[in-house]
Amino acid sequence: MTNDTPDTVSSLKQRIAAMAPLVAEQREAMDRERRLTRPVFQAIAEAGLLRLWAPRALGGWELSPPDFMAVVEAAASLDGSIGWVVGNGGGMSRAAGYLPETVARPWFARTEALVVATNGAIGEAVPVEGGYRISGRWPFASGIHHASLVAPACRVVDGSGQGPVLLCYVPAEHAEIIDNWRVSGLRASGSCDYTLSDVFVPAEHSHDMLNPPAMQSGLIYRWPPISAFATTVAVVPLGIARAILDTFSSGLAARTRAGTAAALRDRELIQSEVGRAEVLHAAARALLISAMNELTDALDVGGGRLVRARAMYRAACTHAAETAIRVADMVSAAAGAASIWEQHPLERQFRDIHAAAKHIAVSPNNYVVSGRICLGLEPGTPRF
Repeated sequence: MTNDTPDTVSSLKQRIAAMAPLVAEQREAMDRERRLTRPVFQAIAEAGLLRLWAPRALGGWELSPPDFMAVVEAAASLDGSIGWVVGNGGGMSRAAGYLPETVARPWFARTEALVVATNGAIGEAVPVEGGYRISGRWPFASGIHHASLVAPACRVVDGSGQGPVLLCYVPAEHAEIIDNWRVSGLRASGSCDYTLSDVFVPAEHSHDMLNPPAMQSGLIYRWPPISAFATTVAVVPLGIARAILDTFSSGLAARTRAGTAAALRDRELIQSEVGRAEVLHAAARALLISAMNELTDALDVGGGRLVRARAMYRAACTHAAETAIRVADMVSAAAGAASIWEQHPLERQFRDIHAAAKHIAVSPNNYVVSGRICLGLEPGTPRF
């Protein structure tokens, strides 16, 4: 599978759209089981959605960041939890570009290969002959029930407490899943905690988390890993917001409210709110794409331009999530009581978008970092 065809994004989006009947059939089970059901996960894998950033040389799509954004938005429009797992899983397929090909090729030979990365906590990596022995507990392992590999962040124990932080790739069967994902939004993402206890990891199955050596020449493997990770999060709320706008316009807008015979769509106040929400959504997407392109251009320049581009990109990610929430709130207010019923898509979309926007990758602290740089100060953190 490669991305040599001229309309790869369109093809992937068509595959996502074709999944709609299955997702509708499985939605109640996904909510009940708090994870993607096996048929839905298989459909995602067979559509190639777990290979969005895998190298072309290894059968992946190796999409550009804007193309990745468009595909994940489409998945999130179909279902927030599906968008979340596709964003995280398809995004982590870039791991194949940071590992020796002899390691990555057999791992990614299966269509269902899913790498679940977690850096919400830092485990411990004790150096031993040939590699490390790692232990710890990590939260928010989205899709872990279907994972082939987990990729926990671990600090190397060197006596100083300041050893490097590695991403270590471990077969998922070594992970003990903690069934604690009991939440309102993104319920079907299955983002449980897991533990590893004294598991051996060969040195070639790990790499520096913040500065991994690119083993492939593609653009995404040159991007700062933290920026790539933020992308996998920020585009999901935008996709859900698109679904919220479409849900309202295609169904709810034709309804009336008690006390008036006029349909919602015929009321000037509703027209104004929908028009404003559409512009806000389009502007947030445009800013994010512009920031993506500037970050890409700055890679070859380096220096202060790259630092500023990285910081401003993270701020654009936060802005995208915040704008998506604003759009959801505007539409929900316009819909009134119809938006609170569990049987209506808007209720699920509303709680999913609020959950997605709470991720640390789109934290308001990103504005602090970008503001510091604009004021001539140091970023204050290496993770931006």
